[in-house]
Amino acid sequence: MTQQPKLKVVNPATGQSVREIDTISDRQLEAALQAASDAAPDWAALGFGGRAKILEKVAAILRRDSERFEVLMREEMGKPAREAPGEVAKAAWCAEHYAAHAQAYLASDDIESDASRSFVQYRPLGAILGILPWNAPFWLAARFFAPTLMAGNTCLIKHDPHVPGCAAAIAEVFQEAGTPEGVFQNLALETGRVGRVIQDQRIQAVSFTGSDRAGGIVASTAAASIKHSVLELGGSDPAIVLADADLDEAADKLVLSRMINAGQSCIAAKRLIIEAPVYEEFLDKLRTRMEQLTVGDPASPETDIGPIARSDLRDNLHRQVRETIEAGARCLLGGELPPGDGFFYPVTLLADVTPGMCAASEETFGPVAVVMRAGNAEQAMAIANDTPWGLAASVWTGRPDAVDYASRFESGQVAINGLVKTDPRLPSGGIKRSGFGRELGRHGIHEFVNAQQVWIGPASG
Repeated sequence: MTQQPKLKVVNPATGQSVREIDTISDRQLEAALQAASDAAPDWAALGFGGRAKILEKVAAILRRDSERFEVLMREEMGKPAREAPGEVAKAAWCAEHYAAHAQAYLASDDIESDASRSFVQYRPLGAILGILPWNAPFWLAARFFAPTLMAGNTCLIKHDPHVPGCAAAIAEVFQEAGTPEGVFQNLALETGRVGRVIQDQRIQAVSFTGSDRAGGIVASTAAASIKHSVLELGGSDPAIVLADADLDEAADKLVLSRMINAGQSCIAAKRLIIEAPVYEEFLDKLRTRMEQLTVGDPASPETDIGPIARSDLRDNLHRQVRETIEAGARCLLGGELPPGDGFFYPVTLLADVTPGMCAASEETFGPVAVVMRAGNAEQAMAIANDTPWGLAASVWTGRPDAVDYASRFESGQVAINGLVKTDPRLPSGGIKRSGFGRELGRHGIHEFVNAQQVWIGPASG
């Protein structure tokens, strides 16, 4: 008998093996796909109220068992103790939000025509596949499953192979909540077998969060099977700070944005573009704040920055930093690989970065702040949009017409004098190489439904 491959977990804080989980066999995968397809009609027929009761139970269990999930995240991807409770709570909030609002989000739209009545109603599609990343294993799962399930679809998640314990725990939550068989399933799969799942005729659509390279493969595979996909991919998000901004507030929020989750966030501010009159002053404010951050054991409540999730990711980040310094950037903090166990990387501040340098043209996924100088607001906006990505952006200014900057950013999300973040109430997603489609809010739940036009006669004349 051929032994199934295993998903092997390495604790990024120690570099030591934590656990190994068997992948599912082809027979088990076939059973899961059939169960998801078979369960779809009854799940849809349960109605919004019945589905909401399940999601509310899921949220309650997430909150009750938060500490257990926090430990799993710490072991599998290095989530600091300070941040882990917030992620679990946000996942629970997402489930609660859609339980409360899905019916209103999907209310039929009456549209006047030559019919006695014509309207659009929103019907579920069936089984939906979610391919998820490691960097926020509970929140990004909830962002997929909450709207998808409340729309009446069934869900199969293929989580990142480095967080199989988190994926299994999420499935256990649904089981405890009394979810009908087949409605929510965890596919413990190695990446090489995902393509055949996308192509399977029982899968109606795909949601993917990850790199632009992998997203291109997912989208092309889905398109070849004539299936809808939603992609939330990488970003090199700009944050413009103009001379009339509240510099202390901007520095506080941008350091948080850049350093949260050890800098491993798609919507983090990655290129800080500062207007020339306040450039050096703002650099000083950044350095003062970043110097105070503690890199260390994610289990310690004193730790601000945990490890990079994998050794290869740390190696690539260090390459980006060194190439940028060699191209002429000033390194004001960090920039050197630390000795010892684990995949830690120091808080790093790169100044005088210019377009074309490595850290300005590639996505940096770690605790590295890239600071660029702009002569004025016009140049700052040009630098901001000079990227193949378009996920999120922010601008910091005291100008009364600040809202006008929003329409000039080439991005799916804009924050003005505030932190770029995701919120179950608001749509999130990108343009250009950052993907297509939207998650969250009313827009997110409309991605995986059939917008069915209904015409009722006789004609009105």
